[in-house]
Amino acid sequence: MDSNFDTEKIIIHWIESSDKDFKTMMDLYKTQNNSWSLFMGHLVIEKLLKALFVKNNHEFPPMIHDLRRLSEKSNLTLDFDRQVLLDSISRFNINARYDDYKQSFHRICTDDFTAEWIKKIKDCRLWIKTML
Repeated sequence: MDSNFDTEKIIIHWIESSDKDFKTMMDLYKTQNNSWSLFMGHLVIEKLLKALFVKNNHEFPPMIHDLRRLSEKSNLTLDFDRQVLLDSISRFNINARYDDYKQSFHRICTDDFTAEWIKKIKDCRLWIKTML
Protein backbone atom coordinates (compact mmCIF):
# COMPACT_ATOMS: atom_id res chain seq x y z
CA MET A 1 0.00 0.00 0.00
CA ASP A 2 1.19 3.51 -0.84
CA SER A 3 2.33 5.29 2.34
CA ASN A 4 0.62 8.47 1.05
CA PHE A 5 -2.72 6.66 0.80
CA ASP A 6 -4.89 8.06 3.59
CA THR A 7 -7.66 5.48 3.85
CA GLU A 8 -9.70 7.41 6.42
CA LYS A 9 -9.55 10.67 4.45
CA ILE A 10 -10.67 8.96 1.25
CA ILE A 11 -13.51 7.15 3.03
CA ILE A 12 -14.71 10.44 4.52
CA HIS A 13 -14.58 12.05 1.07
CA TRP A 14 -16.85 9.36 -0.42
CA ILE A 15 -19.29 9.49 2.51
CA GLU A 16 -19.54 13.30 2.46
CA SER A 17 -20.03 13.30 -1.31
CA SER A 18 -22.74 10.66 -0.95
CA ASP A 19 -24.45 12.69 1.77
CA LYS A 20 -24.53 15.76 -0.51
CA ASP A 21 -26.00 13.65 -3.29
CA PHE A 22 -28.58 12.31 -0.83
CA LYS A 23 -29.73 15.86 -0.12
CA THR A 24 -29.90 16.55 -3.86
CA MET A 25 -31.88 13.33 -4.38
CA MET A 26 -34.40 14.41 -1.76
CA ASP A 27 -34.65 17.95 -3.17
CA LEU A 28 -35.29 16.56 -6.65
CA TYR A 29 -37.85 14.13 -5.24
CA LYS A 30 -39.70 16.92 -3.41
CA THR A 31 -39.93 18.91 -6.65
CA GLN A 32 -41.13 15.81 -8.56
CA ASN A 33 -38.03 15.52 -10.73
CA ASN A 34 -38.45 11.80 -10.32
CA SER A 35 -36.06 10.33 -12.89
CA TRP A 36 -33.23 12.66 -11.84
CA SER A 37 -33.95 11.92 -8.20
CA LEU A 38 -33.48 8.20 -8.85
CA PHE A 39 -30.33 8.90 -10.85
CA MET A 40 -28.93 10.74 -7.82
CA GLY A 41 -30.03 7.80 -5.67
CA HIS A 42 -27.75 5.60 -7.72
CA LEU A 43 -24.86 7.97 -7.02
CA VAL A 44 -25.65 7.94 -3.29
CA ILE A 45 -25.27 4.16 -3.18
CA GLU A 46 -22.31 4.05 -5.58
CA LYS A 47 -20.28 6.47 -3.50
CA LEU A 48 -20.99 4.61 -0.27
CA LEU A 49 -19.93 1.35 -1.89
CA LYS A 50 -16.74 3.05 -3.04
CA ALA A 51 -16.11 4.16 0.56
CA LEU A 52 -16.66 0.57 1.64
CA PHE A 53 -14.30 -0.65 -1.07
CA VAL A 54 -11.59 1.68 0.23
CA LYS A 55 -12.21 0.54 3.80
CA ASN A 56 -11.97 -3.14 2.90
CA ASN A 57 -9.22 -3.02 0.26
CA HIS A 58 -7.08 0.00 1.24
CA GLU A 59 -6.85 1.16 -2.36
CA PHE A 60 -8.68 3.46 -4.72
CA PRO A 61 -12.02 2.09 -5.90
CA PRO A 62 -12.46 0.94 -9.48
CA MET A 63 -14.01 3.40 -11.90
CA ILE A 64 -17.18 1.41 -12.41
CA HIS A 65 -20.84 2.22 -11.80
CA ASP A 66 -22.33 -1.27 -11.51
CA LEU A 67 -23.40 -1.49 -7.88
CA ARG A 68 -23.36 -5.25 -7.61
CA ARG A 69 -19.86 -5.44 -9.04
CA LEU A 70 -18.72 -2.73 -6.63
CA SER A 71 -20.20 -4.61 -3.70
CA GLU A 72 -18.52 -7.84 -4.80
CA LYS A 73 -15.18 -6.06 -5.16
CA SER A 74 -15.77 -4.68 -1.65
CA ASN A 75 -15.97 -8.28 -0.40
CA LEU A 76 -19.66 -8.13 0.45
CA THR A 77 -21.68 -11.29 0.34
CA LEU A 78 -25.12 -10.47 -1.02
CA ASP A 79 -28.25 -12.51 -0.75
CA PHE A 80 -30.45 -12.72 -3.84
CA ASP A 81 -32.72 -9.85 -2.76
CA ARG A 82 -29.77 -7.47 -2.30
CA GLN A 83 -28.37 -8.51 -5.67
CA VAL A 84 -31.68 -7.66 -7.34
CA LEU A 85 -31.89 -4.40 -5.40
CA LEU A 86 -28.42 -3.25 -6.47
CA ASP A 87 -28.99 -4.33 -10.07
CA SER A 88 -32.25 -2.37 -10.14
CA ILE A 89 -30.68 0.77 -8.71
CA SER A 90 -27.81 0.45 -11.21
CA ARG A 91 -30.36 0.72 -14.02
CA PHE A 92 -31.30 4.21 -12.80
CA ASN A 93 -27.80 5.36 -13.78
CA ILE A 94 -28.09 4.04 -17.32
CA ASN A 95 -31.72 4.97 -17.86
CA ALA A 96 -31.37 8.58 -16.73
CA ARG A 97 -28.08 9.18 -18.50
CA TYR A 98 -28.55 7.94 -22.07
CA ASP A 99 -30.95 9.60 -24.49
CA ASP A 100 -32.39 6.41 -25.96
CA TYR A 101 -33.51 5.31 -22.47
CA LYS A 102 -34.50 8.69 -21.00
CA GLN A 103 -38.02 8.94 -22.40
CA SER A 104 -39.15 5.46 -21.42
CA PHE A 105 -37.50 5.79 -18.02
CA HIS A 106 -39.17 9.16 -17.44
CA ARG A 107 -42.57 7.56 -18.16
CA ILE A 108 -42.12 4.78 -15.59
CA CYS A 109 -40.96 7.20 -12.88
CA THR A 110 -44.43 7.87 -11.57
CA ASP A 111 -44.81 9.36 -8.11
CA ASP A 112 -45.64 5.93 -6.64
CA PHE A 113 -42.73 4.17 -8.39
CA THR A 114 -40.31 6.88 -7.30
CA ALA A 115 -41.57 6.91 -3.69
CA GLU A 116 -41.07 3.14 -3.48
CA TRP A 117 -37.53 3.37 -4.82
CA ILE A 118 -36.58 6.37 -2.70
CA LYS A 119 -37.51 4.29 0.35
CA LYS A 120 -35.42 1.35 -0.91
CA ILE A 121 -32.46 3.64 -1.61
CA LYS A 122 -32.75 5.15 1.89
CA ASP A 123 -32.79 1.67 3.44
CA CYS A 124 -29.85 0.54 1.31
CA ARG A 125 -27.93 3.68 2.26
CA LEU A 126 -28.41 2.98 5.97
CA TRP A 127 -27.41 -0.67 5.52
CA ILE A 128 -24.13 0.29 3.84
CA LYS A 129 -23.42 2.99 6.42
CA THR A 130 -23.59 0.37 9.18
CA MET A 131 -20.51 -1.22 7.59
CA LEU A 132 -18.54 2.01 7.37
